[in-house]
Amino acid sequence: MYLTMNRFKVVPEQAAAFEEMWQSRDSHLKSVPGFVSFALVKGPEAEDHVLYASHTIWRDEESFRAWTKSEAFRTAHAGAKSSEGMYRGAPELECFEAVQVLE
Repeated sequence: MYLTMNRFKVVPEQAAAFEEMWQSRDSHLKSVPGFVSFALVKGPEAEDHVLYASHTIWRDEESFRAWTKSEAFRTAHAGAKSSEGMYRGAPELECFEAVQVLE
């Protein structure tokens, strides 16, 4: 299992628009080989931002890397510029390889 996590510090006044943007977009993930699951989670609120994280689970790192080079990836991220002004800083990508999985 391979997990990727993007952390977003969203301007508080933009939190509802940020959630709507994610809920209304077609990520194209369900058709991608090696995709397992996706979740957008909301974390704590600070004075200047609300923390969100997108978690995507992949069968393996190779599946994730192939997706980042795919047409599905380009299509899913085509409107990324429209989110300018929503964030305090750039999103932070973190990747993890599973050491132990309990199901």
